[in-house]
Amino acid sequence: MDVAFIDDDPILRAANVQALMLAGLDVASFGSAGAALERLDSGFPGVVVSDVRMPGMDGLTLFRHLKSIDPGLPVVLITGHGDIAMAVDAMREGAYDFLAKPYPMERLLGTVRHALEKRRLVLENRALRQQAENAGEKMPLIGAAPVMERLRQSIRQLADAEIDVLIQGETGSGKEVVANALHRWSPRASHPLVVVNCGALPETMIESELFGHEAGAFTSAQKRRIGRIEHANGGTLFLDEIEAMPMALQVKLLRVLEAREVMPLGTNEVRRVDIRVVAAAKVDLHELVRRGDFREDLYYRLHVATLHIPPLRERREDIPLLFGHFLTEAARRFRREPPLLPQQVRHRLETHEWPGNVRELAHFAERVALGLVSDQDRVDGQMATPSPLCLPERMDAFEAGEIRAALAMTQGDVQAAVQALGIPRKTFYDKLRRHNIDQNAYRAAAKVNAPTSPSGI
Repeated sequence: MDVAFIDDDPILRAANVQALMLAGLDVASFGSAGAALERLDSGFPGVVVSDVRMPGMDGLTLFRHLKSIDPGLPVVLITGHGDIAMAVDAMREGAYDFLAKPYPMERLLGTVRHALEKRRLVLENRALRQQAENAGEKMPLIGAAPVMERLRQSIRQLADAEIDVLIQGETGSGKEVVANALHRWSPRASHPLVVVNCGALPETMIESELFGHEAGAFTSAQKRRIGRIEHANGGTLFLDEIEAMPMALQVKLLRVLEAREVMPLGTNEVRRVDIRVVAAAKVDLHELVRRGDFREDLYYRLHVATLHIPPLRERREDIPLLFGHFLTEAARRFRREPPLLPQQVRHRLETHEWPGNVRELAHFAERVALGLVSDQDRVDGQMATPSPLCLPERMDAFEAGEIRAALAMTQGDVQAAVQALGIPRKTFYDKLRRHNIDQNAYRAAAKVNAPTSPSGI
């Protein structure tokens, strides 16, 4: 339903309803405010248009009732000339607009269409915030895309397995998030997850950081230090950017993987460690092996189980969910209300390639939350790369994208998605089959990370 039209005059009511329906809008008419209140709730996706002067409950009282139910519901009041001051006061309280009788039908249609667009944005942002709250703080693992479902299944299978894992993915794609999930849902969850960024440590320090040292092992070694490997005993050692590890240390790491032993600098003492190693690389390690820049034996030792994280451009249908999560978190952190999304932001979300993947999307959401959308953001959002697809293929892709966006916005609620798209339910199901879209994946998406066991990832 697009419009709830309320007027106690049956002739005026019928004339306005007919004009709205001829304009392509779905209208429900009510002869009293009480009858309308029985049908309207916070999930109503449309606009309320009500006369002010009515017997029983008047339009202003109705507006205040609706405001208490949902402050974001647009209410347009129809007034006589004597009621204009009253209507202006109502707008100060939050009414969307008022129309003074007699009004041209074009004015009513224009007001309703603008209010519908605002309502759509409000509900979309509300749904995204709700999805973010349902999904929890680890939402980057969420997604309805088939590649993400396969990734979650692989994590489920590997979480309990006592084998080392190699994670491969582009910069910003979420490798540490996957490593956290592997640890959090494994039997080692009560022990430490120790993170080492091999690319961030100076080559002169990485050996001491990993293996530890005894006092006096080198000039600046004033006291004994437990290395990261030993500190991870009982838990998980996450080696990020392992491609940056010096070749000399790769030999020592190979021994740790094979013997589960560590020898700190400055001692001949061998210490047993019970660890699981999760390594991550942002480049193709096999190519580094071919070029002689990474040890082949270490590569195959790590390559027992490999997880590939898809770049964001390969799961575009997940962008609204992720962006909604990041926008909500940023707004909460900056103590602001999540803003409505202007058109250039929505266009950027739909067209940008996101080379920085999830991390880039998160930073963009922070700028949007702060109202700092730059000129470059606007330019990037308006300059999409020409599509190599023919027109029918582009139309199909657009249609599938709109359906996925509606399902994401409504968390897989078919009735709400059908209303948002404005198509019959049968047509909706036909299009789901045509585009191979599973609406159940969107219902499950918000609960991906809610459980506390591996089966709920």
